[in-house]
Amino acid sequence: MRIIDLSQPVDADGWEPDPVRHEVMTPAEGARHMSEEMRKHFGLELDPAELPGGELLSLDTLTLTSHTGTHVDAPSHYGSTGTYGRPRNIDEMPLDWFLRPGMLLDVSDAGTGVIGVDRIERELKRLGRQPDPLDIVLLRTGASRHAGTPRYFTDFAGLDGPATDYLLDLGVRVIGTDAWSLDAPFTHMIKAYQETGDPSVLWPAHFAGRRREYCQIERLRLEDLPAPTGFQVSCFPVKIKGGGAGWTRAVALVDG
Repeated sequence: MRIIDLSQPVDADGWEPDPVRHEVMTPAEGARHMSEEMRKHFGLELDPAELPGGELLSLDTLTLTSHTGTHVDAPSHYGSTGTYGRPRNIDEMPLDWFLRPGMLLDVSDAGTGVIGVDRIERELKRLGRQPDPLDIVLLRTGASRHAGTPRYFTDFAGLDGPATDYLLDLGVRVIGTDAWSLDAPFTHMIKAYQETGDPSVLWPAHFAGRRREYCQIERLRLEDLPAPTGFQVSCFPVKIKGGGAGWTRAVALVDG
C-alpha cells in the first residue's frame, strides 16, 4: 500500500490571518524545567547535570486556531442550531465518515470565485461516474500552490450553495478542498452581496451545514494524487472536546 500525504503543515513561518505562535523548549531547557517542577510540586531534587548531556526532553507550545493547517470542520462550526437538530462537535462525529473511498474532482480551471453545479456535473461526466454514498469528495482547485502566502486567502474557488447540496444529495458527507475555504474568498462573496443584495451568496457552502449535517476538510494538498479514484482517504480529526474543528493528518491510501 502506498501512502500519500494530503496535509499541509502547521507552520509558524507561513502567512496566516491568525498568526501561529510556536515556542520550543530545548532538551536542555526541559531538564531545568523538570527539575524546577519536581522541586516545586513533589519536593524532589534532581540536578540537570546528572542527566545524559544535561538534557531531558524538548517541549513544543503552540498557539493557533483549530482551523490552522489541514483540518476538519464539524457541523457546530456552521452555526449553533440546525434544522436537523443540534449540530454535533468534532469529538462527536462518527469515525466511519473519515476512512472512506475518495474521489478527486479537478476543478482547477475555475479560477477565483464560485464553482457551480454545472462545473461539478461536467467533471463527473468526464470521470464517468458519481460518488457513492459516504465517499469523500476532494476538490482540486490548484489553490495550494499559494499556501503560506496572502494569496492563499484571496485567490481560490469555492462551492456555491446548489453545488454543495448536489454533492450532499448523492450521499456525500465529507467534502475536501485544497483551498483555504470550501466557500469562495471573503472578498468575492462580500462584493457579490454588495452588488446583488442576495444573502445566499454569503458562505453558502458552510451554511448548507445548517440544513444538512456534513463535514468539510479544508487546506489539503492534492497535487500528488495519481488518479481521480482508486484510493481511500483517512482524515480522522483530533478529538477536541466541544470543538468546531479538529486538525487532521489526511492521507490517501493507494493499493499496489
